[in-house]
Amino acid sequence: MKTEDLAKQILDQVGESNITYLTHCATRLRFNVKDEASVDLKALDRLEGVLKAQFRSGQLQIIIGAKVKAVFDALSEMIDLDKSDIEVKEVKQKKNVISRIVETVAGIFGPVIPVLIGCGMVKSVLAILTSMGLIETTSGAYQVFNLISDLIFYFFPFFLAVSAAKKFKTSEYLAVALAGAYMYPTLLEGAANVAKTGVTSLDFFGLPLLLVNYKSTIIPIIISVWIMSYVYRFIDKRIPDLFKILFVPMLVLFIMVPLGLIAIGPFGTYVGSSIAKIVTYLYTANGVIGSFLFGTFRPVLIIFGMHYSITPINSQLIAEYGYSVISPANLTGNLAQAGACFGVFFLLKNKAKKSGALSSGLTGLFGITEPAIFGYNLKYKKPFIVAMVSGGIGAAYVNFWGGGATALILPGLLALPTYIADSYIHILIGVAISITLALVGVLIWGIDEEDMPEAVAVSAGAAGNAAVKEQPSTAKKTRDAASGLAREIIINSPLNGKVKSIAEIDDPIFALGAGAAIESDDGKVYAPFDGSVMSLFRTHHAIGLLSKDGVEMLIHVGIDTVKLKGQHFTAHVKQGQLIKQGDLLLEYDKEAIRAAGYDTVVPVIISNTNEYKSVVQVAAKQVAISEALLAIDAQRKDTDE
Repeated sequence: MKTEDLAKQILDQVGESNITYLTHCATRLRFNVKDEASVDLKALDRLEGVLKAQFRSGQLQIIIGAKVKAVFDALSEMIDLDKSDIEVKEVKQKKNVISRIVETVAGIFGPVIPVLIGCGMVKSVLAILTSMGLIETTSGAYQVFNLISDLIFYFFPFFLAVSAAKKFKTSEYLAVALAGAYMYPTLLEGAANVAKTGVTSLDFFGLPLLLVNYKSTIIPIIISVWIMSYVYRFIDKRIPDLFKILFVPMLVLFIMVPLGLIAIGPFGTYVGSSIAKIVTYLYTANGVIGSFLFGTFRPVLIIFGMHYSITPINSQLIAEYGYSVISPANLTGNLAQAGACFGVFFLLKNKAKKSGALSSGLTGLFGITEPAIFGYNLKYKKPFIVAMVSGGIGAAYVNFWGGGATALILPGLLALPTYIADSYIHILIGVAISITLALVGVLIWGIDEEDMPEAVAVSAGAAGNAAVKEQPSTAKKTRDAASGLAREIIINSPLNGKVKSIAEIDDPIFALGAGAAIESDDGKVYAPFDGSVMSLFRTHHAIGLLSKDGVEMLIHVGIDTVKLKGQHFTAHVKQGQLIKQGDLLLEYDKEAIRAAGYDTVVPVIISNTNEYKSVVQVAAKQVAISEALLAIDAQRKDTDE
C-alpha cells in the first residue's frame, strides 16, 4: 500500500476532527484524541502497513515500523493541527499521574528522537573513522564531525523548547526565547569561570541569579515552557486584541525569564543531576541485578509505548558524565528480540511467514524491534519470553564489565562504536550472548504455531493475488469455445448459514483472503466438492481440502479457536481421506465456543489463488451446502481472455 493511501485510511479511522495532537517516534505514530471510544482499534489493526494500534499512557499509538516518518509527513499534509487560535473542547478522560507524565515525556521527546539518532550515528561513524586511523583527532574534519555529533546535547534546550511548546499548546517562538535566555553567553561564560572569578551569581533586584551551565539540561526548559503556557494564556485573555502583539510577548518574557533563571533553572538542574546520581549509584551498588531487570523488562515498555520515558534519564546521564550506564540494556534487549525472531524464522513452515520473520529479525538487528515483537515474538509468546531473559543476561554481563554508551542512538549493530566497557571485547560478548541465547532458546522451546501446511496457509501476499468481489447473483459456468475446457469452477458452500464478506471478519490475515465467511446455522462442516483431506489440524478447528480440479481450500472454524486445543470440536474424517461432496467433515458446539469468548464465524479461503485469475463470492445473505458459494476463474493470470 502506498504511504499516502495508508495515511488517508488512518485519518479516516481516527477522524481529523478527533485529533488534538500528533507526533511520531522511531516506529509509531502518537495521537492525542478527544474521544478514544470513537476510534476502532481493530479496524486500524487490519490496515495493511499497520503492525498494531493501541491506547497506551493516554495516547493512541499506531505502530508502523521503519516508514513511520513518511506516513507522518503524509498525515501532516492532510490535516491542520495549528489550533493556537481555536478553542478545542476535548472529552475529559481520567488518567493517572504516571500516564500523564509518560504521555507528556513521549510527546516532547518524540519529535526530537530523529535528531538524537542522527547525531548519535555521526558519533558512531566518527568513532569508526578514528579507531581505523582514517581521521586524526586534531584535524578540522574531526572537529566538524564532532560538532555535528554534539550539537543536539549542546543546544538541547532549543530542541525541547519547540516540542514542549507544541505539547503544551503555547507559543513556540516565546519558548525558544526562554531557551535562548538559558543559553545566553553571559550565563555560560560566567558558569565556566566560577572557579577563576569566584562569582557564582548575578544580583537581580536583591535576588541571586545563579550562574549555571544549561547547555545540556532537559528539565529546566520543559518546566519553564509548561509554566509559560499558563502565564501566556492568563495574560493573553486579559489584554485587548489591539494591544496583544505589543504587550503579551513583553509581559511573558518579563515574568518568565527572571523566574526561569532565578528559580526554575537551578531547581531543574538540581533535579536532573540528582536523578543522574541516583541512577548511577543504583547501577554502581547493584548494577548487575539492575541491568538484568531493565534488560529483561524493557520490551514490555516497548509494548506499552513507554520506552521513550527512559530517554530523558539517558540524556541526563550522558550530559552529566559523558556516558549512560543504562543504555547497554537497550542494546541487548533489542538484539535479543532480533535473535528470537531468527529462531521463529527457522521453525516456521510457511514460506511467506518465514520471509516476514527473516526481514523483521534483520530490522531488529538495526534497532527497530516492533516488527519482530508484534509480528512474531509476541504472537507466539515463547520467543518473546526467551528474548526478554536473554536480553537481561546480556545486559548484566555488559554492566559487570563497566559497560556504557556515549551517545543516544537506535540500539542496534550500527550503534556498537558508541559503546564502551573496561575492554571493548565485553560489548561484543554481551551482544553475542543476547542474540545466541535468544536464537537457541527459541529453537529448543519451540513456538505455539498452528501447524498449517504451506499449501493451505493464508497470507496477505497470497490473498492479494486474487480479485475478491461480492456479487448477489450466482455466476454461470462458461467454457472456452476453442478447447471446450471449463474456465470457471463453481464451489458449493461447506456450511448452512449466513454469508458475510471475508473482509468483514475480525482477523487481519483472514480478512485479506480470497473467499467468503459463513456463520453456521447448525455447527456442521460438509465437503463442498469431491476430493481429499489435505490436512486436518490436530485441534480439529480447521481443515485443508483439495478438489479434483486442483482447488485448495482452508476452512477455519472461528477466530483464535486453536487456543481451545480441540475442545468442542469433532472430526469425522482423517488426513489423506478421499471425500465426496456433502460428506460430513467436522462438527462443533457453537454455543460452547461463544461462551468461551470466541467468534464462531467460519472463513472459507481459497489458498492457491495465485493459480487463478479471480475468486468471486456469488452467494449473498443465506446459503445451503447444495448452493454455490464461490466462482473461480480458472484461467491463469498471465493468459489472455
